[in-house]
Amino acid sequence: MPEPAPAPPPRTEAVGGHMRILMATYNGGPHLRAQLDSFAAQSHGDWSLWVSDDGSQDDTRAVLAGFAEAHPTRQIRLLEGPRQGASANFLSLLCHPELPRDGAMIALSDQDDVWMPDRLAQARDHLARHPAEACVLYASNTVLTDPELRPIRQIRSRGAAPGFENALVQNIIAGNTVALSPAAADLVRRAGPPETVPYHDWWLYLLITGAGGTIAYDRGQRLYYRQHEGNVLGAHRGARAGMRRIWLSLNGTYRGWMQDNLAALWAVAEHLTPDHRAQVARLRADLGRAGPRRVRALREAGIRRDSPAGRAALTLLAFTGRI
Repeated sequence: MPEPAPAPPPRTEAVGGHMRILMATYNGGPHLRAQLDSFAAQSHGDWSLWVSDDGSQDDTRAVLAGFAEAHPTRQIRLLEGPRQGASANFLSLLCHPELPRDGAMIALSDQDDVWMPDRLAQARDHLARHPAEACVLYASNTVLTDPELRPIRQIRSRGAAPGFENALVQNIIAGNTVALSPAAADLVRRAGPPETVPYHDWWLYLLITGAGGTIAYDRGQRLYYRQHEGNVLGAHRGARAGMRRIWLSLNGTYRGWMQDNLAALWAVAEHLTPDHRAQVARLRADLGRAGPRRVRALREAGIRRDSPAGRAALTLLAFTGRI
C-alpha cells in the first residue's frame, strides 16, 4: 500500500474544482474496465472524461460506451485519435479544438493503470496551492505492479530538483501521473502539438519548465502502474531498463530524441523565457560536438541528469559527441 505523503504546505485557493480526465486508448480492452472503475471511485467527484481512441480493434470502444451508459449524468466524450502512436494521441487530445477552454484542470490517464481513490483529490490540492495564473505541472510517485495488480515495488522520485536544465537531457515525469493547471493546459494548446517528439510527458516537462512554469511533485504514491506485455514503454528502472538506455545512447537514438525535442522547442521559442531560449539555441548549435569543451559547456549551463550514474553517462556522451 502507498506510504502517506508528507504534510502539505498551507493551501491558497486559486483554481476551480473541476478535473477533466484525458485518456488515450488503443486496444486497451483487457485492463480498461478496472481503470474506469477507479475513476468512479475517486474521492473527488467533480470530473469529466475525454477519450481519444487511436483505432482500437478490440472491445475498447464497447467498454467505454458501457461506462458512459452507466454514468449518464457525467460528461464522457470519445474522439478519434490521429493514429500516429501514443504520444501523438495524447498531444492531439490536449490540443483538440473541441476540448473546452473553461479553466478546468487536466489529469492525464493511461488506459491500463488503476488510480488510488485520492489521485484526483491530491492533484487538485497540489495545483490549488498556486495562483490561478500559475503554469504548473503536477506529477506523483506510483506503485509498480504485475499484470494482476500485485505490487512489485514503489517508484519514487530520486530527489533531483526538476527544472528545464534537467528536462533538456532527461525526462523524470511519469505521464500517467500528470495533471495540469488551467494556465499550463492553455500554454500546451497555444504551443500546439509538435510535429515530432519522442514522448508526450517529456514534451510537457520541457515546454512548461521552458516557459518558466513550476513542477509540483507529489511524493505520495497515487496510482498502480500496471506492467504487461502491451505497455508502450513501461517503467524506466532496473537492470534491463539501464541496458536499454545504454544501447539507445550508443546507437544514436538518444541524440535523435534530443534533436527532435530541441527542434520542437525552437519552433515555439516565443513561449520560452529569454534564458531558456538562449540555452536551446546553444544546444542546437553544439549538438554533436565533442571533447572537454563540450563537457564544460554543459556543466556551466547547469544541464544535468538526476543521479551520479546519469551525470557520468552525460559526461561521456558529451565528450564523445553523442549528444
